[in-house]
Amino acid sequence: MLSRINILKYFITLCFLVIVFRLFLIMFVEHEVYLQKANMQHVKKEEILPKRGNIYDRTGRDLAVSLERDSLFIDPVLIKGNETINVLKNYIKNVDYSEIINDAENNKRFIWIKRKLDDETAKKIKELKLQGVGFITEHIRYYPKGSIASHVVGFVNTDEEGIEGLEKYYNKYLKAEKTSKIVLRDATGKKLSDGNYGEIRGNDVFLTLDEGLQYIVEKHLDEAMNKWHASSATIIMMEPFTGEILALANRPNYNPNDLKTIKNLSVIRNRSITDLYEPGSTFKIVAASAALEEKIIKPTTKIDCAPGFIEVGGKKIKDVHKYGVLTFEEIIQKSSNVGTIKIAMMLGREKLYDYIKKFGIGEKTGIDLPGEISGHIKPVSKWSGTSIGAIPIGQEVAVTALQMLRAYSAIANGGYLVKPFIVSEIRSPDGNILYKAVIQRDRILSEKTAYTMREILKRVTQEGGTATTAKVEGNNVAGKTGTAQKYDPKIRKYSKDKFVSSFVGFIPAENPRIALIVVIHDPKGAHYGGVVAGPVFKAISDEALAYLNVPRDDAKEKGLVVTINNNETNSKVMASR
Repeated sequence: MLSRINILKYFITLCFLVIVFRLFLIMFVEHEVYLQKANMQHVKKEEILPKRGNIYDRTGRDLAVSLERDSLFIDPVLIKGNETINVLKNYIKNVDYSEIINDAENNKRFIWIKRKLDDETAKKIKELKLQGVGFITEHIRYYPKGSIASHVVGFVNTDEEGIEGLEKYYNKYLKAEKTSKIVLRDATGKKLSDGNYGEIRGNDVFLTLDEGLQYIVEKHLDEAMNKWHASSATIIMMEPFTGEILALANRPNYNPNDLKTIKNLSVIRNRSITDLYEPGSTFKIVAASAALEEKIIKPTTKIDCAPGFIEVGGKKIKDVHKYGVLTFEEIIQKSSNVGTIKIAMMLGREKLYDYIKKFGIGEKTGIDLPGEISGHIKPVSKWSGTSIGAIPIGQEVAVTALQMLRAYSAIANGGYLVKPFIVSEIRSPDGNILYKAVIQRDRILSEKTAYTMREILKRVTQEGGTATTAKVEGNNVAGKTGTAQKYDPKIRKYSKDKFVSSFVGFIPAENPRIALIVVIHDPKGAHYGGVVAGPVFKAISDEALAYLNVPRDDAKEKGLVVTINNNETNSKVMASR
């Protein structure tokens, strides 16, 4: 019979062998299993918060940036019933807490309370040290200039995905790809190390837009809206030789920092490329340019515009005044409908249509903004008996403001149809250029025709023209007024009290620095383009030329001193404009 001591020895030995065997299993057989469990407890993957790229104007001024904000969540398992919810109600309003309570009762472990809190609210809640309440840092998009250029820049949603404007069009460049980092923790879960990881950022977008010019445009656009009590309006400024958009604004507009105040979604629409209108007399440059290019007419050719009207397809089309005999130049200067229609008839339907297409009417310009539409011009086969009379004077044709500005730029730059663009470069976070805009243009008119049209359009703003109100002191202006009745689908006729007033032109006429279009819808109190839109063109041009340091055309005549600043390309006039 074994003694107690021997039994104890055998027992200890057996235990030791069991331990050794277990250690053997752990170290050699189940090693990978336990290593994986250890890694799961001590080595964690955490998502690195990516930061969206910035949007800058042409001078590097911020138009869109991303800021850090705390987002609040709860773990229903750890909170003290509805007590915590009731506390949070005192700090965060406009939240459906009934839905949150319902989610909590369904054993969800993670529930958002409010994302991207303001700093003050987040700080107050943190000081409460509520159990089961946590914060996650996220980014919020911020637009330093508020409503300035809102239709160009656009905005993002809560997850920083682009919804409108450039934020949407260049979303794939601006957003950063999500990634993760390795975090080491001890047995209690405390963080030991999270490594050394740099900021994950999207690419930066640089615009052709100039904030200074944008401010000038928006200031005068607001003044025009208030003066004429208009329903909407658009102004675009472009570099006519390159197609760079220098400023673009619409009314009504919105503040992308405060989207909750938007009551009507139509304010988000970029009307400069999404809204169509009949251009009226500004469209007369198409028939005029075509007739010159085809050598059907000369500037001095005389055309009888008496008795002040013309019948086309049974429809009588009138002039504002009975002009009698006018030269081709005077027909454009005085905006004679009769004269323009007679020129179009000399040109013929097919040729007229060909030049309308050459000027890009009825086609998208290709600008890098979302939502652009093509406009509308019927093929010749679908023209009615009145079309040859209506289309040359800007009826039965639908355009966007940008299309008309591009058409006038072709005259300003010597005959080239340019492709407008608004983003000049895209750069990676380390400064590498990922994209650089390329100037695209096609010749549609000879240099001679463009020069002749430019000289004729100068007369529009001079004595005897329809737009003397657009004349800028010290610089020659070339442009054209437009006054178009709006078609009323309810009565199936053109309205007698709703108009589109516009002016399109470029300045200085001989060496254009800017091309500018002003389109004002439904002005009250007046409706002629020369009265409503012309003065807006003048006011913007006057300030814009001073901002750009463009010399006056009459500088030498008036004895003004012109100096060049450190061999820079822009001259500075040492005198008040």
